Amino acid sequence: MLLQDVTFLVELLIRLLIRLLFELMFKGEIRTVNIRKWVYLFFTTLLIGGLSSVVVGVLMRWQDVEAGTSFFVMLAWLLGFGFIFSIISQMGYFAFLTIHRFGLGIFKSAQLWNWVQLLILAFVVFDLFYLRYIAFNDTGTPLLHFILVPLALLAFGVIVAFIKKKETNKGAFIPTLFFMVAVTTIEWIPVLKQGDALWLWLSIAPLLACNTWQVLILHRLIRKKD
Repeated sequence: MLLQDVTFLVELLIRLLIRLLFELMFKGEIRTVNIRKWVYLFFTTLLIGGLSSVVVGVLMRWQDVEAGTSFFVMLAWLLGFGFIFSIISQMGYFAFLTIHRFGLGIFKSAQLWNWVQLLILAFVVFDLFYLRYIAFNDTGTPLLHFILVPLALLAFGVIVAFIKKKETNKGAFIPTLFFMVAVTTIEWIPVLKQGDALWLWLSIAPLLACNTWQVLILHRLIRKKD
């Protein structure tokens, strides 16, 4: 069931990426970032996603490795798994950039749009706790686990948002926080429905690594002269 959900989501998001790229090009949104930089962003993010999944997977399943052959098979599987969530992360980032632009256009005020993002963010953090608790509270999982997951994700998002704010401007804090928490949660949904700790770690590691890399490198790519 998980594989079917992820496959469908990847196919859907690839189509979304193609559409968004054409829209952004025609609207001139990526006029300051040439194709070479977008290719660099794509492959570095892909590599980060694959490696992060490999590291987490090896640390969590090292005891399952029985021989050299099975070890390399496991590495290949983990690398591919990380690639999938790297692509999901990149699709989510492109979608966020478009939604952010639409939000600024609809609300006509960056401050009002920020309040809307904070409101949505509050619902996401609450639902990340409440919905998982309702779905898996009968599995014997401690209540603290359901509380710590959204709080840890929120804390990580705040740290990344502060770095983004320091490197760009104060107006980048809330959009970055929204992306790191709300968008990451949406990207995480196919695995959240499973409730398995191994799948949770294997998916959240590449998602957080890739999302952090993208949100912190894009403004540097834009500023960098060819």
